[in-house]
Amino acid sequence: MSILYSFFISLFNLGLPIIGLFSPKLKLFVTGRKTVFNTLKEQFSAQDRVLWFHCASLGEYEQGVPVMEELKKKYPEHKLLVTFFSPSGYEVKKNSTLADVIVYLPLDTKANAKRFIEFSHPELAVFVKYEFWPNYLKTLQVKSIPAVFISTTFREDQVFFKWYGGFMRKVLQTVDYFFVQDEISKKLIEGLGYENVTLSGDTRFDRVSHQIEMDNHVDFISEFIDDRLCVVIGSSWPEDETVFIDFVNQASDNVCFIIAPHEIKNSSVHSLKQKIKKRTVLYSEKEGKTLKNHEVFIMNTIGYLSRVYSYGDIAYVGGAMGTTGLHNILEPATFGIPIVIGKNFEKFREAKQLQKLAGLFSVSSSEEFLQLMNKLVNDKKFREKTGMITGHFINSNTGATGLINKYLIHKINNL
Repeated sequence: MSILYSFFISLFNLGLPIIGLFSPKLKLFVTGRKTVFNTLKEQFSAQDRVLWFHCASLGEYEQGVPVMEELKKKYPEHKLLVTFFSPSGYEVKKNSTLADVIVYLPLDTKANAKRFIEFSHPELAVFVKYEFWPNYLKTLQVKSIPAVFISTTFREDQVFFKWYGGFMRKVLQTVDYFFVQDEISKKLIEGLGYENVTLSGDTRFDRVSHQIEMDNHVDFISEFIDDRLCVVIGSSWPEDETVFIDFVNQASDNVCFIIAPHEIKNSSVHSLKQKIKKRTVLYSEKEGKTLKNHEVFIMNTIGYLSRVYSYGDIAYVGGAMGTTGLHNILEPATFGIPIVIGKNFEKFREAKQLQKLAGLFSVSSSEEFLQLMNKLVNDKKFREKTGMITGHFINSNTGATGLINKYLIHKINNL
């Protein structure tokens, strides 16, 4: 099976340049990997002590941030290497100052794994959540470099737990330790005979909980809201617009809206603005305007959403009305406000948990959204009670970073 796996990975590697001709994302995937080994040779000397974090994409990176930040403080003399598999993670964070070196992870061939680990020579490898790459993990094991998985989840439908999953079950033997998010994951991995596992929770809770301690003030947002009740619509897609537009157009004048669409291309923003009947201002057009005279503010920019949530009384988080995937509900939850989402969130554990606690509501139509939002807007006690639930949900799930770093620090100190 190992030979077959390596054969298909190598075949995929050969075919990628051709596939990249027809997909801009895959073109980034291909071209971004061309300079990885040269970058590693240039950036790392034989004397450097390196800690390697691998993140599949942007979400995993955010999970790894609190762990990386603490280790950077503890070991300022070490160099931090961060790798991404997906362009959607690398392209957003390639200039982050948190890490010393940020590159794509070359495909999991035996030759790539050997060269990558030879050039980067990490003391420790941390894989965030997923990405069990057999050749990389085997190479780390052969070189006696510890591999730790953090914020990991396991599901019964994964290949590890199937009758035909023997090859991937052997891959798990290369891992020194697992920090898992939930009890189900812990029981599943223990059921395979592994005892090197701790239920730590999800480091994303630590990540978002720090946001409330920061300065979230934004002058133009304060000017726009002007003591009105504020509904923040974050990371919305066209499918989400079909749900919330009717309510936006019918809402009373004492309710204002901040909409941060996921796509901020001019055509997408123009299409959204055309659907709104209320006085609307774009971020790109705000200069020289009296913002409080508008009911809707469209954030056709990036970098503000976390702080904008701090101004919200109610949040709608996009992605779950279609199939693109629910966006981050923990960011608004940390500010203790009710959260509304679309209907497709079965794969999002924290959303299901918060729904059971009655801090989050799912809607499947504009009629349901209208009814729910009228209750949240008009019933202050209901709104505040729901918000208390979301805030408590965040506070009661923090602490994963401390557990993980206690282990990692002990490991690094004994290398």
